[in-house]
Amino acid sequence: MADLWEVISDPNRRQLVQLLGQGEKTVTELSVHFPVSRSAISQHLLFLVEVGLIRARKEGRNRYYSLKPEGVSKLQGMFERFWTNELDLLVTEAKEIHHNKGEM
Repeated sequence: MADLWEVISDPNRRQLVQLLGQGEKTVTELSVHFPVSRSAISQHLLFLVEVGLIRARKEGRNRYYSLKPEGVSKLQGMFERFWTNELDLLVTEAKEIHHNKGEM
């Protein structure tokens, strides 16, 4: 199974998530926003479904995609933890640099 960080790192997949933030859409509705084939968009959507970021439902001949709130919450939590950790490291490094300059 693919990793959420890996899946969301692709620009096309990020754009799909943004488009689905506007509401449920079909592959055809989504594919008009991309220079790649509808088949390629379907493949990207499959990865997003696999990591739990979006859901798919079939109605007749169409498959409709939408964001999964729990998937978006998971992604948001990952970003918040990442930035908190990175900012903590940055503060620690800045304090060390400041301390080392004082010793010179």
